[in-house]
Order: sequence, then structure tokens, then C-alpha cells
Amino acid sequence: MSQAPEPRKTLDPDQVAFWLARHPDFFVGREGLLQQLKVPHPHIDGAISLLERLVIDLRQRAETAEGRLEHLLETARHNEAQYRRLRETLLSLVEAEDRDTLAQALAVQLSEHFQTPAMALWCPSSLSDEEPTPPQPPRHVLNQHASARLAALLDGRTSRCAKLSVSDWKCLLPHTKAPRRAGSCAISRLSAGEQLGYLLLASPDSNCYRASMDTLFTEYLSDIVARLLLRLEHHG
Repeated sequence: MSQAPEPRKTLDPDQVAFWLARHPDFFVGREGLLQQLKVPHPHIDGAISLLERLVIDLRQRAETAEGRLEHLLETARHNEAQYRRLRETLLSLVEAEDRDTLAQALAVQLSEHFQTPAMALWCPSSLSDEEPTPPQPPRHVLNQHASARLAALLDGRTSRCAKLSVSDWKCLLPHTKAPRRAGSCAISRLSAGEQLGYLLLASPDSNCYRASMDTLFTEYLSDIVARLLLRLEHHG
């Protein structure tokens, strides 16, 4: 009675890969074997030569690297443009001779360079004495009602993006036309060792300033404005 043939032994693929990785000179003198190897096409059914597959892989890597480079260049161009806009804004602010001029310069710069539809600067009246003339928009003297609404919008934070109801728009941006429905805002507290008021950026678009957005820019701008307000107060 004949014996059954022994089952054919196959090599473990991981072991083959490990062995080839440790013997990179295996194909030296066996170039014909390289040309005979067939591997699956990465995108369609069928097999192609190993060299064709390598060409495809290299092309994909080059395209990926090119995409990453273009993304980095685009980010660099964006950052440079932001820096230039911010620089021009700050230079305009430091030239302001009084608080009204400061607020008006800020409104112009934010509108022209950062597409900010509306803004308001709320701060107390002069710390030294009453102002001889009423404040000029977008600057407003902080009163009890506005202070309560602004504090409610901040919700205990230093800065925040939030929805802005039509009633709050009318209260906090009285110099602008209120939208028919709720908009959005970025609000930041003005402080430099003491409470100096609030900076409010607003848009009739409810998605312009979302709660998930970073407020670093608004905080930075508020810090600058707060210190300029103090300087104008002391040298006014």
C-alpha cells in the first residue's frame, strides 16, 4: 500500500520578508529574477512587474511630498500676510492721539484687513474726570446694563466666541444696523492690571465666530488696546 504524499511545505511570508531584509544582496547576479517577479497593481485588477510597481510607488511618494510642500508654502504665505496685516494694524493704533481715534482706527483696520463687519470698544469714562464731549462710535462708555450683558456673554472667561442675539446686538453695537436674526461675536476683556472694559467683534453671520474657534488673536489685540488706553489716559 502506497504512502500518502507528504503535504507540501510553504514558507511563512513574514519569515521570507525578514530574510530578504537581512540579505539585501540576494538579487545580485539574479537580475533576471527581478524582471520575472509580478506583483498586484495598486489601483486595478491584474499584475505588473516589480519595476513598474516601484515606479508607481515613487510617483505617488513624489506627489505626496509635493502636496505637503505646497501646503507648507501656502501656510507660510498665509502667516506672512497675517503678520503684515497685524503690523499695519498695530502701527495705526499706536499713532492714535485719543481714545476715540484709537477705536476708529481699530474699526477701520479690522474691517479692511480682517473682514470684521462690526466692532465696539466699551470702556469706562475717563478715570481722571468726566469727558468734555460724548464718546464717538465705535467707542461707548460702559454702563451698568451693557456691562451686565458683556459679562454674561463672556461667561466668566477672558475671551470667548459666542452667538449674539438681535437684542444684544442692538444694545452692544448701537452705532450699527442690527441684523434680522442672531449673529455671532468674539468678545474679550480689556485689562492691564485693572478692568478697562471690553472689545467686541461681531458679524451678522451666526457661523462667523463659533464657540470652538481659538481666541488668541482677539486676546492679543485686547492686550494691546488695553495698554494703549492706559497710555492715553495718563498722557491725555
